[in-house]
Amino acid sequence: MDYFNYTRRHTSEVHIGATPLGGSNPIRVQSMANISTMDTQACIDQAVRIIEAGADYVRFTAQGVREAANLGPIRAGLREAGYTAPLVADIHFNPKAADEAATQVEKVRINPGNYVDSVKTFAQLEYTDEEYAAELGKIRQRFVPFLEICKKHRTAIRIGVNHGSLSDRIMSRYGDTPEGMVASCMEFLRICKDENFPDVVISIKASNTVVMVRTVRLLVATMEAEGMAYPLHLGVTEAGDGEDGRIKSAVGIGALLADGIGDTIRVSLSEEPEAEVPVARKLVEYIVSREGHAPVAGRLSAPYDPVAAYRRTSRAVANIGGTNVPVVISDRSQGNFEFDYAALPDYVYIGNEDPDNLPDTFRLLVDAPAWKERSNAFPLFIASEAGVMKNYSSPLKFIRLSYPHLTNEMINILKADPAAVVILSTHHRNGVGEQRAFIHKLLSAGCHVPVIVHREYREKDPETLQLKAGADFGAVLLDGFGDGVMLRNEDVSPGLCDHYMFGILQAARVRISKTEYISCPGCGRTLYDLQTTIARVKDATSHLKGLKIGIMGCIVNGPGEMADADYGYVGAGRNRISLYKGKECVAKNIPEEEAVGRLVQLIKDNGDWQ
Repeated sequence: MDYFNYTRRHTSEVHIGATPLGGSNPIRVQSMANISTMDTQACIDQAVRIIEAGADYVRFTAQGVREAANLGPIRAGLREAGYTAPLVADIHFNPKAADEAATQVEKVRINPGNYVDSVKTFAQLEYTDEEYAAELGKIRQRFVPFLEICKKHRTAIRIGVNHGSLSDRIMSRYGDTPEGMVASCMEFLRICKDENFPDVVISIKASNTVVMVRTVRLLVATMEAEGMAYPLHLGVTEAGDGEDGRIKSAVGIGALLADGIGDTIRVSLSEEPEAEVPVARKLVEYIVSREGHAPVAGRLSAPYDPVAAYRRTSRAVANIGGTNVPVVISDRSQGNFEFDYAALPDYVYIGNEDPDNLPDTFRLLVDAPAWKERSNAFPLFIASEAGVMKNYSSPLKFIRLSYPHLTNEMINILKADPAAVVILSTHHRNGVGEQRAFIHKLLSAGCHVPVIVHREYREKDPETLQLKAGADFGAVLLDGFGDGVMLRNEDVSPGLCDHYMFGILQAARVRISKTEYISCPGCGRTLYDLQTTIARVKDATSHLKGLKIGIMGCIVNGPGEMADADYGYVGAGRNRISLYKGKECVAKNIPEEEAVGRLVQLIKDNGDWQ
């Protein structure tokens, strides 16, 4: 990986039907059906919608051998209708279903956390080294025959590790950590390598973008150390729906794509599966448009580690930098001063507007030539004005810079002025790389000036802006950089831009400003109306700032994937729900029509209702 210059990671090619993955192939896009795999015609119809939306692959759940066998008729029906997109079987808990699926479709996903290991119980188990080795022997004994079936039928596999379904065995040794996720994956990869089975794709997913990005980077480094170059499938699990789902997916997936990592992606939205595909396409197209960009001459500062990516240390200037949460600066230089109190910015940039025309309730950034000395107004300089900053007696002085401005003289000015705050702009085609280079130069120079990450776009479509801003800001924030964000887009209202900035900060786990929903996209295992339920839960709880609520279709990923949630709503059977407080199931098999009310009461009973 070139940290500052975009280039795709070199991977081996995996043969998946007529649509190979990795190598020199384009980044593939996929989605997953959300209806019963036993409803053959409905599955064919939904697959057609997914394929016509632009998907390269379609995945179906296969809970048992019966469902796995029915993938054959689904595949045959699609081929008869002229659709050749490869099908993928999604397997949990049932190796026999994986064996059957390998004879029916082009690719089979297995989950190391529950392929051989027993169902996760959160039990604290202790293994001697001999006992641990014996468990690994059991995996090899069961996994190798599956690989032989795949070789015979030319079936590819995906080793899909989920943060929420690590086995108790892995948890006992590594805990719920990136290292544990990588160890779980590598156990299976080493067997594939030993057995000379090359058609392997890997995914390591989490609903927490920090965990996801850190774990994938660690996995890539681990594979490289062992001479492996398997391609990667990227996704943020349980991202949710609407604006939040798009932003969260863009933050996590976009950060890794910016590194050149990723050969296929799925944007997991709690919406109809065909709605995921154009979102994924937009995200991929935006990142790969950086290919061939003008080089960025950056240098990594020692001892920075992109895998660990701890937050950069900056000095505190008022409420910016230091240990403060990142601030939001709203660009209102075009004169729109209507605000939504659900997304009220910390600072407002008013250009050359007279600050006397605005109320004292806002902290204002004013272009330096128009600045007046007021308790709530602070000057904003451009690079050519850096030399006169010292003449201004303001407790906060903002200066807009880009990487080419960062000379040794500029660094000395920033070091010498304790009131200085940088607004870091870029117009480079690989703006992420250029902003990274700027901050690493600061790190190398020992300059602790706070940095506000600033981006400008010209998008008329709000969804496209959500994806681009999420990917660009997210990559920098997940690197541990940024004491604030500032977003400008003339064709989308500044109020919406404010919402997007708060959403990006929350998705990157650096500032929590609203209820967080960890909601899965649903699949054939879901036995209740997921989309309607999500809307009802949000309607009842969206005012509970900072609370995390998991809404899971079934037991496969929840309660594991929502293990850091405060409360959980999990499908337990047809129209039956179980409720969780943290990892503990506190109510089982509640009728669906009563479950949202019972969830609200559970929150109230535990003192978390506002």
